[in-house]
Amino acid sequence: MEGERLVTPQPRADEDQGWTYRPQSLEEWIGQDQVRETLRVLLEAAKQRGEPLEHLLFYGPPGLGKTTLAHILAHEMGVNIKVTAGPAVERPGDLAAILTNLRAGDILFIDEIHRLPKAVEEVLYPAMEDFALDIVLGKGPGARAVRLRLPRFTLVGATTRLALVSAPLRARFGAVLRLDFYDEAALTRILERAASIMGLEATREGLQEIARRARGTPRIALRLLRRVRDYAQVRAQGHITVETARQALEMLQVDEMGLDEVDRRVLRVLIEKFGGGPVGLQTLAAALSEAPDTLMEVVEPYLLRLGLLERTAQGRVATPRAYAHLGYPPPPSRQPRLFS
Repeated sequence: MEGERLVTPQPRADEDQGWTYRPQSLEEWIGQDQVRETLRVLLEAAKQRGEPLEHLLFYGPPGLGKTTLAHILAHEMGVNIKVTAGPAVERPGDLAAILTNLRAGDILFIDEIHRLPKAVEEVLYPAMEDFALDIVLGKGPGARAVRLRLPRFTLVGATTRLALVSAPLRARFGAVLRLDFYDEAALTRILERAASIMGLEATREGLQEIARRARGTPRIALRLLRRVRDYAQVRAQGHITVETARQALEMLQVDEMGLDEVDRRVLRVLIEKFGGGPVGLQTLAAALSEAPDTLMEVVEPYLLRLGLLERTAQGRVATPRAYAHLGYPPPPSRQPRLFS
């Protein structure tokens, strides 16, 4: 089609895992320019000193690449990485087993680090500061404390809720870096790279259409690309054009703003049953038969970011923009706000 540039298929197979969409180096990393530049300086300084990286904490919404960044750091430093998650480390002994199996310079990546049990977190403090593991042998009056030396390692933590990371733990990280949502241009470049790896024939406009509806999140963009690929394979001879992308995303019920059926259902119930609000979270969750945490952590952030929903002291309120997007006439009391 005129005005569209074809993404040239360049299939790249990974020997162990088939196609991989994860970048392997900071040079391949797309977006998050400030974070990338900071990490580039930290990596170069550590290499020049011949020391491991300082402990790092990444935070931000899910799907933005915190785990990918941890693997990139290990690749750039030429060290191994051990991956675990906060809920998986239930007892101090679990953490001790992980730490004692690390080698000098290795990276320990803990996802959802804010969910570490308090007893485990206490063991982590001396490990991060002094590279030592304090254990108690025996019980009762005969018990004695023993300090085991650990190799110098790097702890990389990731969390979606920075406020739940305790202040003592947060203070022990050498750098705390925030990952923010991606713009459409960065997401389009990510999709172009993924399409090339997958060997897809896709126009730039088609990939832009997917990026526009991906909620600023690479994980969602790649998931939508795979579904559009399936649709194109069955209905469009494998070619992803802007029209094919629109048809596929319409089938998936993802609209022009990236809202899915759950998002629209929340807004419809808020408008139709509660007159647009305000309504409390518990009441709204009961009307939707959804858990309050699901609404607060999964649905609301994107609606708030788009200005379709407001949180007030009295409860949740649908904005005039939400009424307009879903095709509802706004309440008379809000009519002037549409033209202000």
